[in-house]
Amino acid sequence: MGESRVKKLATVLLDAITDKDPLVQEQVCGSLCALGESQPEEALGVCEEHLRQHDKLAHPYRAMILRAMETVVNNHLSELDKDTARAVILLASGEMTRVKELVYDWQQAASSVLVAVGKRFIGRVMEELLSKFQPGVLPHYFVVQTLASLSVSNVFGMVPFLTSVLSTMLPMLGAAKHDTMRVVFCSALQHFSESTLEYLANLDQAPDPTVRKDTFAADIFSAYDILFHHWLPSREAKLRLAVVEALGPMSHLLPSAKLEEQLPKLLPGVLALYKKHAETVHVSKSLGQILEAAVSVGSRTLEVQLDILLAALHTQVCVPVESSSPLVMNNQKEVLRCFTVLACCSPDRLLAFLLPKLDSSHERTRVGTLQVLRHVIYSAAAQMEVKKPFILSSMRLPLLDTNNQVKRAVVQVISAMAHHGYLEQPGGEAMIEYIVQQCALPPEVEPQKPGPDGEDLLADSVRTISISTLYLVSTTVDRMSHVLWPYLLEFLVPVRFTEALTPLCRSLVHLAQKRQEAGTDTFLIQHSDNVTLPSPYALTTRLLAVSSNPYLGDGRGAASLRLLSVLHRNIHPLLGPRWATTIPLLLAHLDGHTEKTLSQKEWEEKLLMFLQDTLAIVSDNTWICQLSLEMCKQLPSYNGMPQEKNFLYKCIGATLGAASSKEVVRKRLQELLETARYQEEGEREGLACCFGICAVSHLDDTLAQLEDFVKSDMFRKSVGIFNIFKDRSENEAEKVKSALILCYGHVAARAPRELVLAKAESDIFRNMSQCFSTKDPALKLCLVQSVCMASQAICSSTQGSSFHFSRKAELVAQMMEFIKAEPPDSLRTPIRKKAMLACTHLVSLKPALEEQMQADLVHSCLHSVLAVLPEPEGEDGHQESLYLDTMQALEDLLTSLLQQNMTPQGLQVMVEHLSPWIKSPRGHERGRALGLSACLLRYFLEHLHVSALVPFHNLGLLVGLFSPRCADLWPATRQEAINCVYSLLYLQLGYEGFSRDYRDEVAERLLTLQRGLVHPDPAVLFHTCHSVAQIIAKRLPPDQLISLLLTLFEGLGDPDKNCSRASTVMINCLLKERGNMLLEKVPEIMSVLRSKLQETREEHVLQAAQHSVYLLASQHRAAVVSSLLGSPLPFDSHTCTLWRALAVEPGLTAQVLGLLLEKISRDVPFKESRAFLLNSCPTRVATLLPLAATCALYEVASTPASRPAVLELYPQLFAALLLRVSCTVGVQLPRNLQAKERRSTGSGLASRSLEPCSSAVDALRAMLLRGGSEDVVQHMELEGGWELLGTSAGHEEGVTRLASAMAKSAGPRLPPVVKALFSTQSSVYEIQRVTSTAFLAELLGSNVVNDLMLLESLLDNLAARQKDRCASVRRLVLRGLANVAVGSPDKVRAHGPQLLTAMIGGLDDGDDPHSLVALEAMVGLARLLDLAEAWDLRSVLLHIAIRVRPFFDSDKMEFRSASIRLFGHLNKACHGDCEDIFLEQVVGGLAPLLLHLRDPQAAVAAACRFALRMCGPNLECEELAAVFQKHLQEDRGLHFGEFLNTTCKHLTHHFPDLLGRLMSTSLFYFKSSWDDVRAAAPMLTGFLVLHMEAEQQPQVDLEQLLQALQLLLKDPAPVVRAKAAEALGRLVKFA
Repeated sequence: MGESRVKKLATVLLDAITDKDPLVQEQVCGSLCALGESQPEEALGVCEEHLRQHDKLAHPYRAMILRAMETVVNNHLSELDKDTARAVILLASGEMTRVKELVYDWQQAASSVLVAVGKRFIGRVMEELLSKFQPGVLPHYFVVQTLASLSVSNVFGMVPFLTSVLSTMLPMLGAAKHDTMRVVFCSALQHFSESTLEYLANLDQAPDPTVRKDTFAADIFSAYDILFHHWLPSREAKLRLAVVEALGPMSHLLPSAKLEEQLPKLLPGVLALYKKHAETVHVSKSLGQILEAAVSVGSRTLEVQLDILLAALHTQVCVPVESSSPLVMNNQKEVLRCFTVLACCSPDRLLAFLLPKLDSSHERTRVGTLQVLRHVIYSAAAQMEVKKPFILSSMRLPLLDTNNQVKRAVVQVISAMAHHGYLEQPGGEAMIEYIVQQCALPPEVEPQKPGPDGEDLLADSVRTISISTLYLVSTTVDRMSHVLWPYLLEFLVPVRFTEALTPLCRSLVHLAQKRQEAGTDTFLIQHSDNVTLPSPYALTTRLLAVSSNPYLGDGRGAASLRLLSVLHRNIHPLLGPRWATTIPLLLAHLDGHTEKTLSQKEWEEKLLMFLQDTLAIVSDNTWICQLSLEMCKQLPSYNGMPQEKNFLYKCIGATLGAASSKEVVRKRLQELLETARYQEEGEREGLACCFGICAVSHLDDTLAQLEDFVKSDMFRKSVGIFNIFKDRSENEAEKVKSALILCYGHVAARAPRELVLAKAESDIFRNMSQCFSTKDPALKLCLVQSVCMASQAICSSTQGSSFHFSRKAELVAQMMEFIKAEPPDSLRTPIRKKAMLACTHLVSLKPALEEQMQADLVHSCLHSVLAVLPEPEGEDGHQESLYLDTMQALEDLLTSLLQQNMTPQGLQVMVEHLSPWIKSPRGHERGRALGLSACLLRYFLEHLHVSALVPFHNLGLLVGLFSPRCADLWPATRQEAINCVYSLLYLQLGYEGFSRDYRDEVAERLLTLQRGLVHPDPAVLFHTCHSVAQIIAKRLPPDQLISLLLTLFEGLGDPDKNCSRASTVMINCLLKERGNMLLEKVPEIMSVLRSKLQETREEHVLQAAQHSVYLLASQHRAAVVSSLLGSPLPFDSHTCTLWRALAVEPGLTAQVLGLLLEKISRDVPFKESRAFLLNSCPTRVATLLPLAATCALYEVASTPASRPAVLELYPQLFAALLLRVSCTVGVQLPRNLQAKERRSTGSGLASRSLEPCSSAVDALRAMLLRGGSEDVVQHMELEGGWELLGTSAGHEEGVTRLASAMAKSAGPRLPPVVKALFSTQSSVYEIQRVTSTAFLAELLGSNVVNDLMLLESLLDNLAARQKDRCASVRRLVLRGLANVAVGSPDKVRAHGPQLLTAMIGGLDDGDDPHSLVALEAMVGLARLLDLAEAWDLRSVLLHIAIRVRPFFDSDKMEFRSASIRLFGHLNKACHGDCEDIFLEQVVGGLAPLLLHLRDPQAAVAAACRFALRMCGPNLECEELAAVFQKHLQEDRGLHFGEFLNTTCKHLTHHFPDLLGRLMSTSLFYFKSSWDDVRAAAPMLTGFLVLHMEAEQQPQVDLEQLLQALQLLLKDPAPVVRAKAAEALGRLVKFA
């Protein structure tokens, strides 16, 4: 019986193999394999029988069955008996040879079966194959292919058969006419040869160790003869490749004599294939095998063929290698392998062929030759040993090659040479120099474009690979140490190797440290023995100079300093201990910065200090003079590197400063002056720095040398020669003068101050003044810079205050001329900045400037700087930096001038100079002037010294000038205006006698007001101006009030309207604070209101209007409100402003709000109209009066001052506006207003929408904000509640979210709000009842109703609405009652019967079985069950379970989810102790719950997880409960198959009687409408069958199950068919 079941199952599966879906086919095959795992022989028998009986089954399906059979055979080979094996062999053989034509997939599958069986039954397989492999008859293609595969899979079993196979095969070769057969014969001969070679190589493991190579020699040669002479010349490329692949391993089995005999023909024949095939890797591989065979037999013929071989192989190696082509790369490897074989047997011939190729004109030829050379240096090292000199000499030409591909190859060859001792030979140094030259290539010069042959440059650039090679050779090849040291030092100083400095230094540091470890004597450099090595002075100069630009060249600064450190003994014996401390500090500084963060000036100062410290340690004049000489010698080397050259000039100055020989100092300075390149600005600056640093120690000699140069023939000749060329004479001469002027400036700046005073007028300024008449901008700049440096030096001297500078007025006048000559509207040079800095220092010297000259100076400087046009945004940042520096110089100059007269009058003079600029119509000029004013006032305040209490008589005037600027259009100007007022108030306090550190609380408020000035909103600005005016009013002396008011009145005509309006604000504030003037002017303000509102919108007019409305409303509030309500809708900005004015005083505001509430609540909110008589859906149109009142209420509530009134009327406002929102949802504007609204929106005039519902929502939001419920508003915004509230679909949810927010954030306000809403429950408008019920229902979900003792009243109110005619109200009532479980869980038991009764009644609500009321009842019951009294539940559990069970398979996701989750809560409520009758319901629901875990809706699947976890304890099976708890957690992914398998295992074990019921339920779901559930049903069936015991089998109707699964195999969904096939595989249990 078992056998028939296997057959039946297998038959069903085999019938399903023709399914069109690949996944189903795969699963059917898997199930067949599963049957084979249980009963391999029976499964193989059924498959064999099926194939025999279904001759017409298409070959793709036959191939699938055969592949399944192959899997079973491979997995159970040891279990097969001979009969089964024989049957399988016969079947596979028949399938394989059934048709003569090639059907690859089918016949390959059959062949694979034979190969699998042949691993154990090789004799029987061979017997069958040989029966189809008869002499004289050409066999089937796959017979030969199978023989070849068997020789690979079972070498030891197959080789003994090869003799007979070959003897039968050889006659067939001649009969094979088709290329396909010839290819398979070649493949077989290849695999036979490879197997034989493997067999012979492992004779110790072979079953027959007597097998010898010559056993196969004759047959292989016969086959070779046909393959080579008859098949290789074929036109079919595939055949030629198959032949050549076979010839390689066959050559090793040929008799030695025959191989020798065939080589003259074999080698050219194989080589000829290179021209016939694009992909040549197989040719190269076979050629390598043939060459190895030839070498192994000591062939002499190879010598004759060598030239042809080398030429062909060389051509192959020169093919461009594409990294993306593995075939080409593998071919390269095979070709190089061939070269290795030839190099080992004929090294001389190989080199004689290769080396001349290095002179080829073709790039790829040269590159390929170098690659071969590199390869043989590595792979044939022994043979190449004696050829080293020859190879080295042949590299001369490649070293001159400029092609990057060739360069890269040369570097790789040199690397190989280094590892094998070539570079130790004569000529090796040229290789090292070549590597260094490539390291010195500048990165930007290397071409990145495709090469001439279209190839892209290799990823690793020549420079990169050269750097890596140099470092690796230096650090890893020990034998190279004595070659590289000290030879690499020769490359440090020459400029052409500058780019290689970093790798050179790193390698030298490693080599030096290695030699240092070996011993001191080996480390020291003997310069006498190495005349080409650089001297210690040259090394020091070079490494210091390049360190000035430390991050260039991959960090050459740090590398150079490290090399200096290890060379300290060679530099000077005394330097070691000191450098051991100072150099690490320099390196640490570099490590702590990047190229962007490093200060170049600071770094150069550190290097100069390091140099000066080194010179102090050496303290040897001869050594120092020699170093200075070397520095001067190296100067021309840096002509293309201005930064390094500039620094080297400074180093020369420092070195000369340390020299004690005056003659040497004078001589070096003279040489520098004579050889300097004056046309370059950087060099002029460097030369000046050199003279300045030298002057620190040699001031007299430096000045004397400058004087001598001016008088010398050299200077006159320079100027004279230039005069020959009139077009450039002046320019060139000025450059020399510029350098000299700079030298004087730097000398004055750096030399000792006391010595400079004596030389200032007689030497320094005298020589400078000779050049004042120049027009050259560069010379001007040098002049002002030098004057600035010299005057600063004088001022900073200890005797500077007493120094009488007779040239002061002359120099100031000259600086003014320079400033005036600059273009007033643009800033391109730092001349005016430098000139003002010079004047800053000069004005502090004696004698004092005349008053007129001082005024001219201020006027000139202000006009030169403040009028400069601002640069457009995004322009060069250098210009911005230059302007900021120039402004700072101007500020310093004005401060210096103010310092000369620190009195109110002196301050007034400065402000008078700035006043025209402060009132300028151009914003940038005002901003700059205010900034300067603030700085001057701050300085005056900081340096204020009051000896007696005197009045600050011009305070009002100054405050009136600056305070309106708090509203300037430019933000920076506003900030500076505040700073000016702040300083003025503290100046007043200072003059009143307060100490400088006193802080006034009122004045300090000005600083906090600055934040308000940043905001561009005029309302904010003028509010801040009002606050500023209040502060001024509190601190202004009475006698200054009039002057201040007069100044402010003048400000009303300011061209900047903002400042004019600010003047108005401040005037009003001052008048309000100081008297009752506003009350007297009320009639005038009202008149202005009537006449000006339509004429102007300036702020001071609007403010007056607001105040007037406030006064009117205080007396006639009803009339004012009615009048404003009659304004046209939508309200314009004037009307809105006037409404907001009514919120000034709380009492008035409350009365106004009361009037508006009355209009909103008592009037009809909308009217219904029909556009067409036949239209059944009426349109709701808003009524005007409530709409206008709503908009007005928004404006009032938006005003901050309305807060007290809003708080007072909070509950009435909230209830009225909420209901106003509800009854305007979907309500339209009247037609006339719709058109008006569209026009306003299109023109951008309307600030807010007039749409009825939106305006009501806005009013409610504004009321909540003003009533202190900001958190409620914020919560609604975050939750999207406001948008929901105004839509028909989302209104109810919006109300719910509003109620939740109120409960969380406005709890104390709820009792009166709830009371107000109770009165609306009987509203005639259904939507209002829904809204109020939704709000009250949501409140029950919060604990706040318990705290506020609202629970009972809310429950009573909602219970009374259970019979409301509106279904939405009834549904919301149930939701509210269920919310008690969340808000007041401790009260559920007390109200349990009432709540449960209401919910159960909701389950049966209405006639619709899927009504939303029933859904709400299920959701509510789920929330209440856990909290209700057990006694109350016991009587209703069964009723609820029976009532919700039909919803499990509802078409609506919400009902499935809610019912299943409620079922889970019912189980949870039992606490593991349920009655038998309820247990029946649990058991009945188990299968649906398991299957709905695959429900397409995630919410339903999650509900099933929960329900099953709750069912677990009631099933009284701890293992099953544990499985549910482990796998069905909400946050855990579910592997459904694994879970279902485990569940079914426990179900069948613990509930054996339940199997039939589960099976029948599962079969019911075979017809489910959801694909995933329908697919899960056979899975459940399969796992139940898998785990059931033998005694449970009677519970299963196998026939019914088979029929059902067979039907599923025809299901339209592929996933269902696949699972059905899988389940069929499980039914092997019945076998």
